[in-house]
Amino acid sequence: MGARVIQLADYRARRSALNPELAILDTTSELTDRFHFWSGASGQRYVHTVYDLIDCPEIPAANFLLVHREKSGRRTVLAIGHATHASGSLNLAEIRQRAARLGANEVHVHLLAPSAQQRRMIELDLRAGKIDGVSDDRIAATRH
Repeated sequence: MGARVIQLADYRARRSALNPELAILDTTSELTDRFHFWSGASGQRYVHTVYDLIDCPEIPAANFLLVHREKSGRRTVLAIGHATHASGSLNLAEIRQRAARLGANEVHVHLLAPSAQQRRMIELDLRAGKIDGVSDDRIAATRH
């Protein structure tokens, strides 16, 4: 898997030059596509970075949601979990394998939990919020 480093300032400048009126909207759209908030049963909202399954980087110990996103933008959570290995590549391999089995095409990663105990509590809060497909019915979600 290759990586490409881009200079964000250069990218924005080129985009602004092409269509100055849409530059602000494009940046906002990029942010809303890049981040998503999911709420747990407690009402707490957790910000997740959104990655395409193929473009997902190695993941440190963190919370994740495996999501199927339709072309319409509708998202269905297929699984909720937390990565526990010290090796980011091992976490990524396990996430990709599970996502492929379930039919997920996005990985939503929450990186802000400071400890393993906190990651487990966030996972349980999200599961109790009934947003995952582990229960009998899959819950579809749109941006909120």
